[in-house]
Amino acid sequence: MHWLQDPNQSNVDNLNNLSREASRHFRNKKKEYLKDKIDELETNSKIKISNIYRELVTLRRFTNLELI
Repeated sequence: MHWLQDPNQSNVDNLNNLSREASRHFRNKKKEYLKDKIDELETNSKIKISNIYRELVTLRRFTNLELI
C-alpha cells in the first residue's frame, strides 16, 4: 500500500501522456501535409519545366525558319 501513487501525480502523468500523444499526432499530420505539398510542388515544377522546354523548342524553330 505504501507504493500507491499520489492522485495529483497521477493527474500530472495523465496530462503529460495526453500532451505527448497530441504532439505526436500533430507532428505526424504536419509530416503528411508536407509530403503532399512537396509532391504537388514537384509535379507542378515538372509541368512548368516541360512547358518551358516546349516553348524554347518552338522559339528555336521560328527563329531558324526566319533566318532561312
